[in-house]
Amino acid sequence: MRKVLVTAVGAAVLAAVSVAAQAPSGTAKVGKYTPPRAVDGHADLAGVWSNNSVTPFERPKQWAGKDHITEAELEQLKRDISQVYDDGGDAIFQNVVEAALERKHLTSYDVKTGNYNQFWMVENDIDTRTSLITDPPDGRLPALTADAQQRRRGRGLQVSSDEGGPAGRGDGPEDRPLGERCITFGAPRTGAGYNSYFQFVQSPTTVGILQETIHDVRVVPIDKKPHLTSDLRQWLGDPRGHWEGDTLVVETTNFKGRSVPYNATDKLKVIERFTRVSPDYINWQLTFDDPSTWTKPWTMMIRLKKEAKELYEYACHESNYSLPGILAGFRAKDKAAASPTATKSND
Repeated sequence: MRKVLVTAVGAAVLAAVSVAAQAPSGTAKVGKYTPPRAVDGHADLAGVWSNNSVTPFERPKQWAGKDHITEAELEQLKRDISQVYDDGGDAIFQNVVEAALERKHLTSYDVKTGNYNQFWMVENDIDTRTSLITDPPDGRLPALTADAQQRRRGRGLQVSSDEGGPAGRGDGPEDRPLGERCITFGAPRTGAGYNSYFQFVQSPTTVGILQETIHDVRVVPIDKKPHLTSDLRQWLGDPRGHWEGDTLVVETTNFKGRSVPYNATDKLKVIERFTRVSPDYINWQLTFDDPSTWTKPWTMMIRLKKEAKELYEYACHESNYSLPGILAGFRAKDKAAASPTATKSND
């Protein structure tokens, strides 16, 4: 886990970066910026980049029908967010914008005990968009298919993409989610604010993308090799890349069922587009297509910010007391269920 995440410069960055540079692809004037070149002549994406966005994933009800807010509204929102942080208490991560919109005190939210306080979230990044989702136009996820609805009913309230899920089985460690076991959090990992840094390394034939969380490395060939055959599945999928002008396009298929993002199936195909739109920002556009999960594909855009920082080791396995604790809890439940008192009360 990182010892020090960020320093308090978010407000200064927001004030210094122009709205054009902050806007998503399609509204940013990306054609006017010529990125630096790597040794092979392609756009240089190398370095460390952060995803500290507090732009909502889906468009909040307060902004229905509005894909952007005005600059004045943005300034007011930043003031409201600062007030939420200044209230102290646990970090609310994805709820920060909703909290500011509804002008509620931080502690009015149902936040899990043990989350990090606002020290870990001081460098936030927000632009005039009302959602990270850019398609569908309403900024909301498309409807689930009947099959996906049935799958989710079978899993109850779990939100993890891993089989078993947070409230699933616990007969042994293999029943628990991959993240609990420090195996992987999957890819592409789009969560913001907590160990959400990336490092890009380029060569003429390969791009490496290091995800800070569990230090997963995505090795993306860009030498026109075909995808693996459909019977070969990988935790991070099978990425294949190519350049379209100054945009790196990565298509990923062949996911393993337990590591597929967003509760999709192993039929998921993800297309990512990395475009450096200024010295300090990459527009990271992702399209998710799984006809077994959503009624149509959907797209989101995340802004990655250039950082003059290094990645620290995410030492997940060290002192991972949660897994034995979780399994011990299941054993305690098993023991209680098998006791004569429990049997009598059930009768």
